[in-house]
Amino acid sequence: MSVLEELEKRSGGVCELCGSTEGLDVLEVGTAADADHSLLACATCQEQIKSGALDATHFMCVNESMWSEVPAVKVMSAILLHKLERQDLLEMLYLEENEQKWVDTVLNAEANKLVHKDANGVILQAGDSVVILKDLEVKGAGFTAKRGTTVTKIALPSDMDDHIEGRVNGTKIYLKTEFIKKV
Repeated sequence: MSVLEELEKRSGGVCELCGSTEGLDVLEVGTAADADHSLLACATCQEQIKSGALDATHFMCVNESMWSEVPAVKVMSAILLHKLERQDLLEMLYLEENEQKWVDTVLNAEANKLVHKDANGVILQAGDSVVILKDLEVKGAGFTAKRGTTVTKIALPSDMDDHIEGRVNGTKIYLKTEFIKKV
């Protein structure tokens, strides 16, 4: 039996958060992809959770889903309540110790995720190409990276969100994101 079939059976074919029957699919809570670490969620809930743009009115449903017997549903409810800053409901929610650790792990992973953005606020991905916006003296290399130079196949350092790594004139350098623009 697939994870989707298990979740449909467990939930009775409705979103385990809001009760909708539209666009149901598996929503993983954390990193594991099994039925114990997933829930069945409608397209609306999935879209808002993945984008981070939560509609507090839609997620009033968490007032009921937080009382679920299913750990994955309780954990997702707690995560949503944290993001919606509903301390009043969080104080009523009872989580087992392992469920609380699960919530903390997911929230910490999201908080520590680095996002690299160019000078215009466009999100950069590894492998993108960028253009240098002003002449930059490259310390220790003895040359200037000229304005308009295209840097291809950039890398994103895992410890700095305000720098990218790329090659200019055959030399690997770090560039501040405020001086580059995605092509």
